[in-house]
Amino acid sequence: MRYADDCNIYVRSRKAGERVLVSIEQFLAKRLKLKVNKAKSAVAKPGVRKFLGFSFTSGKQPRRRIAPQALARFKAKVRELTRRTRGRSLAQIIKELSIYLIGWRGYFGFCQTPSVLRALDEWIRRRLRAIAWKQWKRGRARFAELRRRGVGRDLAAQTAGSPHGPWRLANSPALTIALPNRIFGSLDLASVAAPRSA
Repeated sequence: MRYADDCNIYVRSRKAGERVLVSIEQFLAKRLKLKVNKAKSAVAKPGVRKFLGFSFTSGKQPRRRIAPQALARFKAKVRELTRRTRGRSLAQIIKELSIYLIGWRGYFGFCQTPSVLRALDEWIRRRLRAIAWKQWKRGRARFAELRRRGVGRDLAAQTAGSPHGPWRLANSPALTIALPNRIFGSLDLASVAAPRSA
């Protein structure tokens, strides 16, 4: 037996949507003898409703986007995989993380909002820089790491002595120089914004 667990029907107006909803509910209940979940059924704009993790942008040319709920779940999973208290090396974290990112990209890469995917890549790299900063422990070790990675003496000293936390410093010029995007590429960090190269 085949069945539809979830479906969206698109019409031109709210009035048409309300009319179609009533007729579909009657068809499903009376003709097919199926129970309709009225709590989950609604008439709303395509950008408000979600379908299999996707929704649509508004405007004359709607584009398929990742639903906000799906983005929130993605970020929660990435936070779990990149927790700084798990005692693993950056390379180990990236290896585990990339498995998830490749699978996620395989499904949600179908979206038509590439800027969202690029922003997620940037957010992930910032989390990884914050992890590295935390792993470098204290001022002297941090200063030495920054210098070793090509950061000037004054900027390295200023950053190593900063009172700001790892997340804020992960976006600083010093950490961007010390841990450029190519470093993560060399560690095989998968991208959600572009297919993984062979």
